[in-house]
Amino acid sequence: MGMHKMIILFLSTLLSGLSAHKFYVSVTQVEYYAPDQAIQITSRVFIDDLEKALLERYDAELSLGTPKERPDANGYIDRYLRAKFSVRINGTPVEYKFLGKKVDNDILVLFVEVPERPLEGLRSVEIQNEVLMDVYEEQKNIVHFRFGEIKKSFVLLRESNSGMLNF
Repeated sequence: MGMHKMIILFLSTLLSGLSAHKFYVSVTQVEYYAPDQAIQITSRVFIDDLEKALLERYDAELSLGTPKERPDANGYIDRYLRAKFSVRINGTPVEYKFLGKKVDNDILVLFVEVPERPLEGLRSVEIQNEVLMDVYEEQKNIVHFRFGEIKKSFVLLRESNSGMLNF
């Protein structure tokens, strides 16, 4: 076997091993929506990963995003978010509303809002995101902040599970 063929065999074996490995990541976008004076948060998670977390935590088989989805599925998601996701404004925890979800292929898009927050009073916004970290040790939660011209991103891990945007 020539050296060229050995390199191709090695690379194809390496790449096939990489594609079989599942990665655990969510992406959350945090933006200020001026017309409503609200902080809008959109989080994208893999449906099967969230289902596993909800099954392990609440023993609830929800069949998310299918015709068999349980009618109380949003209640379970809201409960899980309240345990694993928090928002602090100017250092103080604030309430948020879980508005709902939509399915995008194998991704569940979750919509959250912190209402009635005038921009002029904001000094800092902090997101703590431990979603799925209780199920997957290697879970990474990426958070993108965008408030007008201010943009900042964080990769959150178990050891470092919050990101803050200062104004």
